[in-house]
Amino acid sequence: MLVTEISYPTYRAQLTSLYNSLWYTGNIVASWTTFGTSNISTTWSWRIPSILQGLPSAFQFFLVLLAPESPRWLISKGKDAQALKTLAYYHADGNELDPLVQYEFQEIKAAIDLDKQSANNIGWRSLVATPGNRKRVIIIVAIAWFSQWSGNGLVSFYLNKVFDTIGITSPTVQLLITGILAIWNLFWAVFASFLVDRAGRRVLFLTSAAGMVVFFSMQTVCSAQFALHGNTAAAHAVIAFIFLFYAAYDIAFTPLIVSYTVEILPYSLRAKGFNVFNFVVSLSLIFNQYVNPIALQNIAWKYYIVYCCWLAFEFGFLYFMIIETKNRTLEETAALFDGEDISKHVTGIIGADEIRQDHKDYDIKDGGASTPEEKLESTQKV
Repeated sequence: MLVTEISYPTYRAQLTSLYNSLWYTGNIVASWTTFGTSNISTTWSWRIPSILQGLPSAFQFFLVLLAPESPRWLISKGKDAQALKTLAYYHADGNELDPLVQYEFQEIKAAIDLDKQSANNIGWRSLVATPGNRKRVIIIVAIAWFSQWSGNGLVSFYLNKVFDTIGITSPTVQLLITGILAIWNLFWAVFASFLVDRAGRRVLFLTSAAGMVVFFSMQTVCSAQFALHGNTAAAHAVIAFIFLFYAAYDIAFTPLIVSYTVEILPYSLRAKGFNVFNFVVSLSLIFNQYVNPIALQNIAWKYYIVYCCWLAFEFGFLYFMIIETKNRTLEETAALFDGEDISKHVTGIIGADEIRQDHKDYDIKDGGASTPEEKLESTQKV
């Protein structure tokens, strides 16, 4: 949420998407650490990875002290001067008179003032108080569940059991493939993070879902071929389709599940909606933890068929429900769910139509290093 709310407008989507994508860096460290310690015969084979997990938390504790407060939170608490200063620092090199900073400040202030005037944006019931909010919650709950129940929960958390079903039983080989898969995942997730404003959210979500349907189905077929006929080529193909499946998953469900959730929620509902998202993710993880290993043990590859059907449902849901939000500010997305009247209220009182149109094309080089007059001139040249 904080990354979304302080990011420079032009790069907000990319930075927020990168935030969730970079968790694979920790996955890479964990995967290759366990690979390196797997041959240690003492308890240090698991103690070393466990100790290393604590180091990032120690760094995080000190670094979080340097994090700024959200300008939207500051405005909601009446600390307008501090909010303007924060926006200027991160978006215009400290120039509080910068046209972009002034536009953002006025737009945020108008949106928050509107939220305060509406009884529908107070309390947890506000999440389902209006048609727009109900649609938001449906989308958030769905993508939260999809993020852990698209076959990835089966492949990632029980990959060793998947390998066992296709005859790859060597712990060293299993750990090696897992480490390579972590690097593969990071590449595709970061690559997709830079496409969110070029390709758009709908294109990425639909491409991801379609790819997962195809590759998971092929994984199922190959697993069945090995189980029924002992075809080693089919077993090797399973590994290839696991990698292709994750490439499809990573182009949407790694970078977008957080950034899309945050950007479709208005300020007054953002924290509540994000909590709902995390709660549903936790529920799906509980399901995966207790159901997947039992199903794999009892019906093996046949359990994959359940996910093939579910993935087809996901594609249909995403096709009809996902709304494109690229090239819009956080406040402007309200019109997509709440109607144009909300958008006109937020943007109409600002009286800066030129800046509102041009700020989407700003580049960092046009930041606060220039004077307000120079910035206005630069926007006219865009």
